[in-house]
Amino acid sequence: METSKGNNKWTDVEIQASVDAYLDMLQREQAGQKINKALENRVLREGPLAGRNAGAIEYRMQNISAVLDQMGRRRIMGYKPAAHAGANVERIIRDRLDAIDDKQLEDLEPTADDETLERRATKLEKHPIESPPQGVEKPQQSESTGKTYFRDPVVRAWVRQQAKGICEGCAQPAPFLVGGKPFLEVHHVKHLAQQGSDRTSNAVALCPNCHRRCHHSADKDEFTASLYNKVDRLIRED
Repeated sequence: METSKGNNKWTDVEIQASVDAYLDMLQREQAGQKINKALENRVLREGPLAGRNAGAIEYRMQNISAVLDQMGRRRIMGYKPAAHAGANVERIIRDRLDAIDDKQLEDLEPTADDETLERRATKLEKHPIESPPQGVEKPQQSESTGKTYFRDPVVRAWVRQQAKGICEGCAQPAPFLVGGKPFLEVHHVKHLAQQGSDRTSNAVALCPNCHRRCHHSADKDEFTASLYNKVDRLIRED
């Protein structure tokens, strides 16, 4: 069964986007984070799989589970394997999975350790990230410290790539280089401690001065509010 949009077969790009989203969910599940399948499905329908219905996307995720089972690899427990997607679809799924080895998958895992997060994000930044990552709707606190949260390195890498070395707060170039790259810090506009998400719609790349301004200045609330007007992707969170 190869679910289609009207009479159109799934494109390679759509299948690859499905695999990427699946692997993103898998890594968060492996990190002990809860996954809202309905929300992830909706995000895909509003993005790279616009025009596909919820059932078609659910079935495609089940196809991916089936291929992972065949490959003897981990899968998301909530997606029961559904085989017989069609030889061409299975080939594209397998090729996409083969393109991401276990070491790369580890680099995608959310982490509460800032040094590990930065190392993974820096590595990911070396290659273009074609579409906005899913991120984490409700980041979980680390049980070891109770003060840090599991954050997605792909979100950090993508946000900095989008900034292209320019602070999204003051529109000035990053003040210095680190390892040959402009230094910008990724800030969650609604703080994680305030139950903000770790998604690209809640994250900006700021110079150290603007970052501190968001946290400590007398006009921090006004400056934070101004970011929503400056950065189109930002969405206010309740």
